[in-house]
Formats: sequence, C-alpha cells, structure tokens
Amino acid sequence: MNRSTRLAVASFRSRFLLGFLACAGLIGFALYTQLREVDPLEPCPLCIFQRIAFAALGVVFLLGGLHAPAGALGRRIYGVLAMLAGIVGLLIAGNHVRLQHLPPDQVPACGPGLDYMLEAMPISGVIRKVMTGSGECANVDWTFLGLSMPTWSLVWFVLLTGWACYAAFRRS
Repeated sequence: MNRSTRLAVASFRSRFLLGFLACAGLIGFALYTQLREVDPLEPCPLCIFQRIAFAALGVVFLLGGLHAPAGALGRRIYGVLAMLAGIVGLLIAGNHVRLQHLPPDQVPACGPGLDYMLEAMPISGVIRKVMTGSGECANVDWTFLGLSMPTWSLVWFVLLTGWACYAAFRRS
C-alpha cells in the first residue's frame, strides 16, 4: 500500500469513526432527556424512529470506520449505505417537523402507543401509522436556540449525511 492510499484509509477511518461518535452522542442525549429524574421527556413514535435511524447511521459509520477499505469502491459502498440511512432519518425528521408546524385544527388525533401498535399490527401497518403522525408528535416539549428536538435531528441528519458523503466520495 503506497503512502497516498494509507492516508486515504486513515482519513476515511477517522471521519467515519467521528460520525459514529456523533451518532452515539445524539442517542445518548436523547436517552438522557428521557431518563433524567427532573422533567423527563417521553419520546413519541416518530422520535423513536429517528433514534433507530441515528442508530442505523451510527452502525454504518462504525463498520466503515473499523473496516476502512483501501479501495475507493469499498469506501463508496459505505458512503451509499450511510446516505441511505441518513436519507431515511431526514424523511422521518422532516415529517416530524412538518407535523409540529401544522395549524392546531389540522393536527392528527393522538393514536395508540407504539408498544400497543407493535403488538396489534403488522410492522408495515405500524410504519404507515407512525409516519402519518399523531397529536403527540406535534407537541413541542423542548427547544434549544429556538429549535425543537425534531428540528435539531433534521439538522444533524443533514450534517451527518453530508459528512458521510464527504468522507466516502472525496478524491484522495
């Protein structure tokens, strides 16, 4: 392996491992807000789906960082997988932000909890029901710098998807 290939592998590895740490930190913060003793936040179904998307993106970042393929094709495959996970997260978070900005009379009625839906419905029905949203998903329980948690998730999905593309598709 020549010097430029070793540098490309090292930079890909460090960038993907940094992406994994960002995803782990975001999931850790979400769990902290849910499990803290003072004023805990109960996640709605869309919040849980966003956590799953961050976890999937984090797994791709971790696997890509640990594997760190020497060839451009291998790095691009990890980049495409990360883009797919990031785009799914973007769609979920974008839908959540849309629900939070609906006029009050257009907010869907609250539905059953995610646990009940998983027991009573097939997974395709659960996904369809969650993505149409419910009244609880439209609530804004937390803001930072004027942005709700789903809006911050949307920002992070954009940043992390862009980061994955930069790491995987940049010319060495």
